[in-house]
Amino acid sequence: MTTDHSAGWEAVSDQFMAIRSQIGAALVRSWAKDHLPRSAAILDVGCGSGVPIAQSLVNDGFSVWGVDASPSLISAYRLNLPGMPAVCEPAQDSSFFDRNFVGVVSIGLIFLLSEEDQRRLLTSVANVLEPSGRFLFSAPREVCRWNDTLTGRASMSLGADAYASHLTSVGLRLDGCRSDEGGNNYYEASKPI
Repeated sequence: MTTDHSAGWEAVSDQFMAIRSQIGAALVRSWAKDHLPRSAAILDVGCGSGVPIAQSLVNDGFSVWGVDASPSLISAYRLNLPGMPAVCEPAQDSSFFDRNFVGVVSIGLIFLLSEEDQRRLLTSVANVLEPSGRFLFSAPREVCRWNDTLTGRASMSLGADAYASHLTSVGLRLDGCRSDEGGNNYYEASKPI
């Protein structure tokens, strides 16, 4: 039996790519333009096919390095963004290319992981973020659980207080939250110098 490191996303990758909208792309672009130097290297954790998040960042002149556990989504990422580095591995176990980044985004992934894996991932991001670097990730503000509509698997938000506390414990500062046009919540964090 083969282990599905994508937690069900490989099986629904075609469906996911067909329905993925532009929601959130404008917010991520605005955040990157406001906080990161032009042409900065950005790590996209849970990059999917690269559309629309990584693609919009590359169009704005950033270099985007993608990590996703679905082989089909990484294959699509490589087709959509030729020349941009990509690796197929679970985010919570990734070495993140064995380098540091000035910016990290993780849109639509964190809440798909177990509580333990969410904390591991946030810790790993803190470790690869450069001093004065920025991190943007999406998750609901409230503590909640639900089943993902595509995979049917459990999803959970640890809630704003738990995310803020864990970010602080790993040397990051929660700077605020934003909402996109679909009502999704994004946490903005930074690593002090």
